[in-house]
Amino acid sequence: MNKTLVRILLILGIILVIAGIAYASYGVYKKFTMDIPNPVATIEIEDYGTIKLELYPDKAPNTVANFIRLANREFYDGSTFHRTMPNFVIQGGAKDGDTTASPMLSDIYDLDEVLNNKDLFEKILNEFYDGKYTTDDDKDIKSYSDFKKYKKNYEKQHADDENASVNSEFKDFLNKEYNIVGEFIANGDNDNNIKHEEGVISMARSDYSTYGYASEGYNSAGCQFFIMSADNTDLDGLYAPFGKVIEGMDVVEKVANVEVYYRDSEVDENFEAPKDEDGETIASDTPKEEPVITSIRVETYGVDYGAPETIVPFDVSTIFSGLYNY
Repeated sequence: MNKTLVRILLILGIILVIAGIAYASYGVYKKFTMDIPNPVATIEIEDYGTIKLELYPDKAPNTVANFIRLANREFYDGSTFHRTMPNFVIQGGAKDGDTTASPMLSDIYDLDEVLNNKDLFEKILNEFYDGKYTTDDDKDIKSYSDFKKYKKNYEKQHADDENASVNSEFKDFLNKEYNIVGEFIANGDNDNNIKHEEGVISMARSDYSTYGYASEGYNSAGCQFFIMSADNTDLDGLYAPFGKVIEGMDVVEKVANVEVYYRDSEVDENFEAPKDEDGETIASDTPKEEPVITSIRVETYGVDYGAPETIVPFDVSTIFSGLYNY
């Protein structure tokens, strides 16, 4: 080959390599210097309108990740605002209308996602199953290595059945309720200094402090959230705020002022709370017609905030067993 041609090809090759390195370096530079907007959540409420909120992953990263996962997997679609209080909050997001239920791992994970991730599989196995999951055919799985061996044997045994899948033996693996750790000052998180001002969205949780289980209540949030319809400093540092309304405060106000069965302020020693059609006592500040959340979706602007860190919910029966010694 002509030496001149070789030199030209060599120079062109060097130029292409340099250009490739420069392009890659620019991509890295752009990723770390580009001003990526915070995620924006859009809540559509039937017959009321739209609320838009900017979320703050720098202040409450795990809370934001949890909310995004649930919202974008359609968890909140069809849920309601079940507690509405003028000059205080509107609260919603209960799982299937049950205000005592927590979300399940299946609400934030796909089974394949878990079965193909050793660390995630073993975290769930150890934390939610005390290190042992028993399949339908009575095989004990105590590690990801056990799972891989089981999967290999299963596929060998069902080689002639194209519809067979090891997933069928792990169909219940994600049927476990979970909670998340509260990202707020009282729980040791000093990074989240957001105030509970009008328009702020925060996570609802249980309060077991009167029974001596304060930290268990701090870490009991799951899916329910509330939006402030007025400032309230009493909540600061005790709940996990993670965003704020940027459009639709008028919608928040309309929801906060819907007709309810009765107000908490009306309750005294002579007050008899109304009951529903099943004979259950209706909680104060419950709307007669609960505003329906058509959908919640979060625009992440291309950023993957991942799945939240989860914990096993506190067993409330612990409180009663301590009180009544059973």
